[in-house]
Amino acid sequence: MMSLPSIRVTKQLADFDSEIFNKSIEVSGISINSGNIQKGDLFVALPGTKTHGSNFLDTAIKNGAVAVLSDIPINSSIPSFVCASPRQILGELSAWFFDYPFKKLISIGITGTNGKTTTTDLINQIWELNSISSGLIGTLGTRFKANLEPGTRTTPEANELQQVTAQMVKEGIKHLVMEVSSHAIDQLRIKGCRYKVAGFTNLTQDHLDYHINMENYFEAKAALFTEEYAEQAVINIDNSYGVKLLKVTKIPTVTISRIDNNADWNFSKIISKDFGYEVEIKSKLGNHISGAFGLKGEFNLDNLLLAVVSASLTGLSDLQISDSLSKLKSVPGRLEQISLGQEFTALVDYAHTPDAVERVLKTVQNFTTGKVISVLGCGGQRDKTKRPLMGAALFNESDLPIFTSDNPRGESVEQILEEMTLGLDVAVKGSVISDRKEAIVFACQQAKAGDCVIVLGKGHEIGQEISGTIYPFDDRIELANAIKQVSSP
Repeated sequence: MMSLPSIRVTKQLADFDSEIFNKSIEVSGISINSGNIQKGDLFVALPGTKTHGSNFLDTAIKNGAVAVLSDIPINSSIPSFVCASPRQILGELSAWFFDYPFKKLISIGITGTNGKTTTTDLINQIWELNSISSGLIGTLGTRFKANLEPGTRTTPEANELQQVTAQMVKEGIKHLVMEVSSHAIDQLRIKGCRYKVAGFTNLTQDHLDYHINMENYFEAKAALFTEEYAEQAVINIDNSYGVKLLKVTKIPTVTISRIDNNADWNFSKIISKDFGYEVEIKSKLGNHISGAFGLKGEFNLDNLLLAVVSASLTGLSDLQISDSLSKLKSVPGRLEQISLGQEFTALVDYAHTPDAVERVLKTVQNFTTGKVISVLGCGGQRDKTKRPLMGAALFNESDLPIFTSDNPRGESVEQILEEMTLGLDVAVKGSVISDRKEAIVFACQQAKAGDCVIVLGKGHEIGQEISGTIYPFDDRIELANAIKQVSSP
C-alpha cells in the first residue's frame, strides 16, 4: 500500500461565485492546517476551541501561503479576505476548486452511532467483488486502488475531502462510500457533497461532550437526510431514532428492519450457523437476495442489510449481491479473532459506547460455552456521562469484567475508572487494573478452555494517548503477546 497522491490545480479566487474574493489571486491549493500548506496555497484561518488559526499565519506564509481567509481582519504580508463564517463556504469553495468531484461519483454516505465502519466496508467489498473500482473513506482511513492513507478523523475536513475525491475521479474511480460523522455534519465538512444514498444505522449515547444532549446529536445526524446532501435515504427503523428520522426526512426514503416485516426491506430468513448465518433478504418490490454470511452478531445482520440495500440502490442486481455474501470479510478490529493455538477464544473489538458494548458481549455469550472475560476502558476528555453506562454494560454482560484504561489523554485514569465503576460491586465480580497491558495479561491468565477473552474499546487503533503523548499500543498485538506469555511453559 502507498500513501495517497496529492492533486494540485490552479485557479483564480476571483472566479469563485462570491463577493468575498475581490482580488484576483491565483492559488493552487486550500488548507486549514498551516503545517500542511504548500507553495501557492490559500490558508483558511478558522476559529478553534482553544486557539485561532490566525496565530499560525507566520508558519503558513513560511510554507508558501499566498493568501489567507478568516473570520477576522488580518494584517499580513499576503492578501487577506474576511468571511463571517469561513466554514460556511469552505466546503463549497473546495468543491468548486476541485471541479465538484461528488457530481462525478456514485456516492453513499453512512451515518449513525454504531456500525458505520463495518457497513461502509461491506458496501465497498460488494462493489469490489463485482469489479467496480471504488473508494472508501472512514475511521480506518481513505483507500482506493493501491492507495491507503490512515485517517485522523472519521470524516476528513472539507478541503481534504474534496481534494481526495477529486484524486479518485482523476484515477477513474466511479463509486465512493464513506462514513459521515455527526461532528462532520455539524462542522459543515460535507458542504459541497451530495450523496446518491444516505444511510442511517442507529443512534445511541455517544459524543455528548460535544453535542451536550441526545436531541442535538440527533439533529446533527438528521441534517444529512436533506435535499442539500442526499438524493434518497435508507433508514433502519429498529431504533427509535430511526423511526423519528423517518418522520422528519423530506427526501425519498427506503426503510429497513431486522424485526419489522412492514419495512421496505427485511430478512425473510436468518438461520444461525457455526460460521455465521444463512440469510434471505427480500423487498416489497420483489428483490430476493440470499446466501451465507460469515460475520457473527445481530448488529452485523443490521450492517449487512443496510449494505445490501445501499448497494442495490446503486445499480447492482440481486444475483450480483447474492454471489458476494459468502465472500464478505470482517473489518479489522471488529470482533477480530486472535488465534495462536490457545484453548480459549480471543477477540478484539472497537465497541466504545454503552449500546455497542452490550450488543457485542451478548453476541459473544451466544457462541461461548465457558466464561466471558472482558477488558474495557473509557477515553479521557470525551463524553463522561457514558462511563457508568459502559461500566454497567461490561459488568452485567461479563462473567469476569476487567476495568482498565483506554486513551486517558489529559485525565486521571483513576478518576475515569472510578466513574466507570460507580455503583458496581467490583469486589464481588470483576477487577480494576489501570495498566491496559497488565489487564490484558490478567484476562488471559484467567481463561480456561471454552472461555472467551475479549478486549474492547480500541479495536484497530495502534496507539494509546496519555498526557499528550501517543504511545504505540495495539490491542491485537498485546493480546497475542499475552496469549504467548500464559501459554509458555
